[in-house]
This record gives sequence, C-alpha cells and structure tokens, in this order.
Amino acid sequence: MATTAIWDVTDRLKRVLNYAVNPDKTEQGRMEADGLQQTLAYTSSNAKTERQLYVRGINCDPISAHEQMQRTKKRFQKTDGIVAFHGYQSFAPGETTPEQAHAIGVKLAQALWGERFEVVVATHLDKDHLHNHFVLNSVSFMDGKRYYDNKASYALMRKTSDQLCREHALSVIEQPERGKAKQYGEWRADQESKPTWRGVIREDMDAAIAGARTMSQFYAYLQATGYEIKAHVKHVAVRPPGKERFVRLHILGEAYGEEAIKQRILGSALPKKKSALSLPNRKRVVLVRGKRLVKHRKLTGLQALYVRYLFALGIVPRYRSSRRRASFLLREDLRHLSQIIEQTKLLCRHRIASLVQLTSYVEPRQAEMKGLRLDRQNCRRRLRSCRQPEQIAAHREQIAEYSWQLAQLRKEVRLCAGILARSATIKDKLRQHEEHEEKSRHKEVEAHERKRGGRSGRQHESARY
Repeated sequence: MATTAIWDVTDRLKRVLNYAVNPDKTEQGRMEADGLQQTLAYTSSNAKTERQLYVRGINCDPISAHEQMQRTKKRFQKTDGIVAFHGYQSFAPGETTPEQAHAIGVKLAQALWGERFEVVVATHLDKDHLHNHFVLNSVSFMDGKRYYDNKASYALMRKTSDQLCREHALSVIEQPERGKAKQYGEWRADQESKPTWRGVIREDMDAAIAGARTMSQFYAYLQATGYEIKAHVKHVAVRPPGKERFVRLHILGEAYGEEAIKQRILGSALPKKKSALSLPNRKRVVLVRGKRLVKHRKLTGLQALYVRYLFALGIVPRYRSSRRRASFLLREDLRHLSQIIEQTKLLCRHRIASLVQLTSYVEPRQAEMKGLRLDRQNCRRRLRSCRQPEQIAAHREQIAEYSWQLAQLRKEVRLCAGILARSATIKDKLRQHEEHEEKSRHKEVEAHERKRGGRSGRQHESARY
C-alpha cells in the first residue's frame, strides 16, 4: 500500500537535496559520512559491494545535481519563485525490500518526469516503512517551462504509483476517501505519533464539546482558553493563541463542522461530578542529632528556564494532586518534547547556566569531533590498502568505534545548538503564557464580582417591595 504526496520548495534547493540523499537515511547499514560529496563518491568505490546507497539521478548526476539544476534555471532565466518540488512515496511496513522500493521509485520518476525534468530519487531506510523521496527541478531542461503541481498532475502520480505497485504484487488503496487528505507534515507527525498544532486544536474542541450544553458554552470555553472566534459567518473559524490566521472548523475533519459539533453537544452525556481529591500522605522526617541536612543546589539561568518550561507544560513534577491543562501556545511544543527533555538533562548534568558556559562546553567537543574525523579517515585509508583478514577486522572495529564516538558528540552539539536557538523562544512563550494566565484570572474575578453584585441587587430589590 503506497501513499504519495508532493509539495513545492521555495527556500533552498541544496537543503532539500541534502535531506533526500542523507546517508543516515539512504545507506544500508547507516554508515556515517562526512558530507554529500564524500557520500556519493563512496558509492563508486570498491567498498560499494558491502553496502549500498539507494540514490539515483534521472537526467542528472546526484553528485552534481545542485549545480546542474541551477544551470538549467539560469539558462532559461527562471531562478526565482519555486526552486523545486519534493515528492514522497511511502510503503506499508514489511511489504517490500529496499531494492524493490528503490526500483519502483525510479520507475515512477522516469514515467512522470523523465522526459523533461532533472530528478533525484532517494530511498530512505531509517523508518519501519520504506519510502522514496523525489527532488524535482521546477524548470524543464528541454524547453524551460515550469512544472505545475495541480489536482490532475497529482492524480496521475497516484495512478502511476498504484499501477507500479500492482505490477510488483503490492497492496493498493482501491477507494481512497475524499476530503481526508492531510498536509505532509501533519501526516508524517501522525505516523511518528507526534502531536501537531491541528491535533492540539482538535483536543481543545473535544474538551469544549464535552463540557458544554449549548454552542454559547462551547464558544465561551474556547475563549477562556485563549481562542478568538468568528461565529457569525458561513464557516465558523477559530484562531489559537500565537497563530496569525484563523482555521475553519470543518477543515479539521467531519466531526468538527458546526452542525457536527451541535449534534455532539446534544448527544453528549451530562458531565460527571468530579470526586474530591485525596490529600497525599504526609511523610514524617526524623532529624538525627549530629547529622547535617543536604542542601539542594538552586537552579539558575538556562537550567531554571528549561525546568520552569517543563513545569508549565505539565511534565514536571510527574505526580500532582491537580494537573492543569497547558495552554495551546505551550502544548504545541509537545511535538518536540523528547528533544526539550534531552536539552534539560544536558543543562542540569553539566551545570550549564549561561550562554557563555554553553559555548565553553561546545567548543572542545567540536575540536574533538574534528580530530576523530581525521583519525577515522586515516583508518579508512589504511583499510583500503590492507590485505590481512585480522587487520581488516581490527580496522573496521576501530572505524565503528570512531563513528559511535562521533555520533555521541554530534548529538550533544546538536542539543547545544537547539538550546541556543530555543532559549529565547521559551522566554517569549513563558511571558505570553503568564500574561494569558493573568488575564484569565482577572476575567474570573470580574465575572465572580458581577455575579455577586447582581445577586445582592436582586435581594435588595425584593426586600424593597
């Protein structure tokens, strides 16, 4: 069962090419490589019989695909606008082999674009579901005309993909449901069980429907959580906190159209009364004379910022007597939760509190990575000229050890780069979160005061008569 998608690329052609031919994703065995040029040159060496890189160029050489595509654009003076198209073809887990998946991807690219466009086909092996990526030049090398992605071109892509799957005895979605298509980023996040901002909106919709008896209560719940609402229009739309545009509810799915929400509210059961929370058991602490109490180290700087953010997200402490629902602005970062947790652990483990300390921590590791790359390169050079089996095995073991050390250092360097980029964003989000919480508290107090004032006024009025 192969699913397909294609979308335009407007930022940088080299970025999408590097992503498509990433050796960590395309190479059988996932051997480390130092860059695009070295990786693709490796496929033509004598070692290619042991490991295979699933990358193929159509009307271009993958090693120089970026330069060739740029020359085509310059020749026809079409260097602006959409620089490329990124296609995707994914197979069901365990249904095909890397060789077969790559062969199907090459045939699909040749059938759709082989006569007029330069294409790089890469098969990624890093997931349970094998999948092909296509990087298609937006300008034809034949006549300089642009490629137009529309419903007809995508229908042809899906039809050709299904035909090739049938030829190779693979399953096909016979009757795809209309109106169920998702954006690639959202589809991929669902495949990897990661939250998306549309998914967060659906969660808030479900919570509002469960606690409402009328549409007015439904809207009031959403407004209390920071949403802006366009209700008296043809299509009801909402804007989550921190977003620039409104989202129409019916786009979120059939269960989130206005009529569907009304039916869900009418058909929902009455909310159950929450049981009183039991107080946690208190522990007695006995102080022994002569023993000193251990004073916990106070977190400051970046450590305190990240721990505070995890607290606002509802991740720490793990066990609470009352768990509050984090706002939309913060819950959107739950898709990056594992990365944020790893960054927090690194900061606390090495007691990094400032950007200066972070820089001092990264620089020695970058120098160590440079030395390890050089040592691994020398070891590979010795391996190519070695003929004794014992030494060959020893060299390969040493190369694997260098690669493992590089992977660990590269992970830490990436975490530090993420901290550097994310710390300012976290501060801004926490500030907006606190402002929203403060406004919500003021609204609750004002509503409570109005309620009390109205009740007391009616009492005086009845007493007067």
